[in-house]
Amino acid sequence: MRRIELVEPGGLENLFCIEQDTPSPGEGEVLVRWHASSLNYHDYLVASGAWPVADGRCPLSDGAGEIVAMGAGVSQWQLGDRVMALFFPQWLEGSASAETMADFAGDTVDGYATEFSCLSADSVSRIPRGYSFAEAATLPCAGLTAWRALIEECHFEAGDSVLIQGTGNVSLFALLFAKAMGGETYCTSSSDAKLEQIKTLGADHLLNYQSNPNWGTEIHRASNGGVDHVLDVGGSSTLKESLEAAKVAGHIALIGGLGGFDAELSLFQVFIKQLRLSGMAVGNLVMQEQMVDFIDAHGLKPIIAREFELANLADAFRYQEAGDHLGKIVVTY
Repeated sequence: MRRIELVEPGGLENLFCIEQDTPSPGEGEVLVRWHASSLNYHDYLVASGAWPVADGRCPLSDGAGEIVAMGAGVSQWQLGDRVMALFFPQWLEGSASAETMADFAGDTVDGYATEFSCLSADSVSRIPRGYSFAEAATLPCAGLTAWRALIEECHFEAGDSVLIQGTGNVSLFALLFAKAMGGETYCTSSSDAKLEQIKTLGADHLLNYQSNPNWGTEIHRASNGGVDHVLDVGGSSTLKESLEAAKVAGHIALIGGLGGFDAELSLFQVFIKQLRLSGMAVGNLVMQEQMVDFIDAHGLKPIIAREFELANLADAFRYQEAGDHLGKIVVTY
């Protein structure tokens, strides 16, 4: 089987495609023939060497494929079932803990840039009905992060308003989910062209944050006193404006650090507005299954920008690095 390994010290020139024997599943395990993965910002940090991992680590935290063999004691799956991976393979339910987050696909343990791998039968979920492997591979990180942010953290309901920052993949999924739930969306980008593209997805209010540097104040005004929820993906580059945009007793879900992780926080605004801030990273198996049910019920589909073959993973990361795309970059094999 083919497998991608990242050799120390990292960097796209140190991604190598190797041949390896196909493993056999042990008790309680399934052997999955992976067909697709997709790129996330964390995957790029790992591949570029900015986020160090063990020498020889197999990258990529998303995976979609089919079960081709099962070990003893596996009863919940059948051969040929189409499944997708968990970002945190041990986090099946409940709140996160150090133990459930210890295994971090494509980071502390091998990811899914490989044709086959064995994993616990509990560490996969079914994929949405009618989804291709490429479409399903967009969900375990970006899709689930957006789902958890809205459902678990925001407790989002029809009629709620939400500020969705940027046009990255978490933000695109959040837009799809929020509109399907009957929410009002305020969306930002530095690109007028991308704003026009997401308008076709149902975005209600559009604002270019580059030409409107005080965009938080502008959104507070346009929403008549602030939005119910903010999905903050920029960290240090966006938190100040997120605080401005939120209404009194509003909520900010901290889900990214694209603009840096060392943010200055105005405690006065947090106190006087009585804001709730929640930090989060992806979600568990139960949340993933609920997301799949919602996707099935509403017929939602992801946006795929481009597909690359597994052997061309470095080229896929270079395309991601350019930042001109809208939608998920998928790797197929």
